[in-house]
Amino acid sequence: MPAILETLTAIDQIDRQTWKWRGYDIVYTVKGAGQPVLLIHGFGASIGHWRKNIDEIVAGGYRVYALDLLGFGASTKAPIEYGMELWAQMIADFSDAHIQEPAFLIGNSIGGLITLTTLANRPDLCAGAVLINCAGGLTHRPTDLNWFVRQIMTIFMNIVRSPAFGPLIFDRIRSKRNIRKSLSQVYFRKEAITDDLVELLYQPSCDPGAQKVFAAVISAAPGTEPRDLLKSITCPLLVIWGDKDPWTPVKGIETFRKLKDQGKSVELFTIPGGGHCPHDEYPEVVNPAILNWLAKF
Repeated sequence: MPAILETLTAIDQIDRQTWKWRGYDIVYTVKGAGQPVLLIHGFGASIGHWRKNIDEIVAGGYRVYALDLLGFGASTKAPIEYGMELWAQMIADFSDAHIQEPAFLIGNSIGGLITLTTLANRPDLCAGAVLINCAGGLTHRPTDLNWFVRQIMTIFMNIVRSPAFGPLIFDRIRSKRNIRKSLSQVYFRKEAITDDLVELLYQPSCDPGAQKVFAAVISAAPGTEPRDLLKSITCPLLVIWGDKDPWTPVKGIETFRKLKDQGKSVELFTIPGGGHCPHDEYPEVVNPAILNWLAKF
């Protein structure tokens, strides 16, 4: 077993397997029996970010899959262009190869946007979806930023992509101190920021190629907006949102509220005091909410 898999398994005790996709190693786990549920993590995260959720969902009578997206976790850090469509195709191919029946998809942050992209492209794969603080884009859209901020972002991205300065910048960003600092911005429940969580995010950043993946992802296209993807999505949705999230503010839930008001099968669940990753901050709240919703189908 590669060193990173041994390290991550030692941290979270999740058994991992490897699937070949387009010649790359995609690491995944599967546990339990029953209707399938597929967990899709957010930016910089991995299977381990679901360590507080997998066993609870399995205990509810479901077969749970989770994977490391290409470029993240213990999956290959491929030197390619990244984006929503790439990861959505990976999810579709994984579903065809391993699940082979409609599944419930659960995604956090960009994992939520990947879920919506997959639903729009391959509705046959999905029985329903849970979106946890769903991102509006992989990166900021130019229209979201004023002229000055756009210039600063352009300069920053050029530096990060630079062969000379990119690795130096990445080494600072990926330090455990800075990881903990970033988590303190997006986790409202500070006691959830543990050494194990920091280690889960840090270890994959030590892989060869991690810096190039980071540079490619932060300069990638934002992807299709949720409101446009939702025009072709008809399956049931549960939308969970921590109301203290500074990255994807709770006002984003209004896009889904409009669908609910139109009579679509959409349920909204707001978590007071929840940050960007409420499934990890408040698993005692999120897990029952997910299981209660799943039990309806």
